[in-house]
Amino acid sequence: MNVITRDPSAGTPLSRLDPSDPALYQNEAWAPLFARLRREEPVHFYAESRFGPYWSVTRYKDIMTAEVDHATFSSETGGIQLIDQPKDLARPSFIRMDPPKHDEQRKVVQPIVAPGNLANMEVLIRERTCRVLDALPRGEPFDWVERVSIELTTMMLATLFDFPFEERHKLTFWSDVAICDVTAPDPLVPTEEARFAELKVMAETMAALFNARRDGPPRFDLLSMLAQGPATRDMPLREFMGNLALLIVGGNDTTRNSMTGGLLALHQNPAEFRKLRENPALIPNMVSEIIRWVTPVIHMRRTATRDVELGGRTIRAGDKVALWYVSGNRDEAAIEQPDRFLIDRPRARQHLSFGFGVHRCVGNRLAELQLRILWEEILARFPTIEVLGPPRRIYSNFIHGIAGLPVRIPA
Repeated sequence: MNVITRDPSAGTPLSRLDPSDPALYQNEAWAPLFARLRREEPVHFYAESRFGPYWSVTRYKDIMTAEVDHATFSSETGGIQLIDQPKDLARPSFIRMDPPKHDEQRKVVQPIVAPGNLANMEVLIRERTCRVLDALPRGEPFDWVERVSIELTTMMLATLFDFPFEERHKLTFWSDVAICDVTAPDPLVPTEEARFAELKVMAETMAALFNARRDGPPRFDLLSMLAQGPATRDMPLREFMGNLALLIVGGNDTTRNSMTGGLLALHQNPAEFRKLRENPALIPNMVSEIIRWVTPVIHMRRTATRDVELGGRTIRAGDKVALWYVSGNRDEAAIEQPDRFLIDRPRARQHLSFGFGVHRCVGNRLAELQLRILWEEILARFPTIEVLGPPRRIYSNFIHGIAGLPVRIPA
């Protein structure tokens, strides 16, 4: 187990429970609070958060109900995070749109993760994974996040965008800027204005590549697809910024944090690690269980477009609604033994980590492919990887991120 089992909400009235507090996720103290909400008030209203009043949807079935009803639970009206983007710094993107515009823009980039292209990518992903793993030190501590998770996902991002490979770590930095919490005790950027300024540098850097490819021959990378797609070639600057940030974060955070969270889960569940070594055929199923267990995206926000009843409560038009994927993935009513990490779990892909409905993660199969190859190559090399200390987690209620994990591979 990698979550705190003591309930930090014990003795607190339901009306005072605030699952939007980023410290809950940095300290891994969220699970008992959500268990209480699922049990006592699965659709819960909190009036006084730093993000304003909002509803929490905590059960699997209610989250699914909201996910498939995008006409009622809008992504476009208020965005996808509890924190509101300042209107003068707004960065629209297709994940922050409702159909039909969402569908038109998503369709432009979808071919890059089509099954045929993923098959073509597999050789390159495996070659890079082998190179990264073979370069790891033996018998001395190192940071798994820095040497493995970031390196592999950054190389993949550079390939997806056909971005200059020697400058690829700019992509990781921009991803971190896009999702960081500016209210954190030690924020990567201190204000929303500073975030906007950094993402504007990203957009200006990418715009040079975008413009060069706009009228060139068709190429199979995300920038070329955006530059040549009828629904995206004439995007305004802010929409360009928003879609770039979306694709960079989407190609980075789910995979990066699952690469680290999976190793941590196996360390904390040594019987499952033994099971894996005895039966490597479990890797594809384990990948889905890792993604459920980690839940890299903690919540998605929607805004009600009309009065609606959900879970016995009446949500009013204009209300802010948080769909807590991290809670739905631990819902006892939907998932058997949800607080156990089981690499041979039946129906392991029945999780909420990729969302559902029209906004289901466009790159979910690519994330699964990268994780599968990583664990195939780890098992071929390392009988064990020692975790030397607790993970260093980021301060966020949106991305369930791990910033550092000290490990050692025995010599």
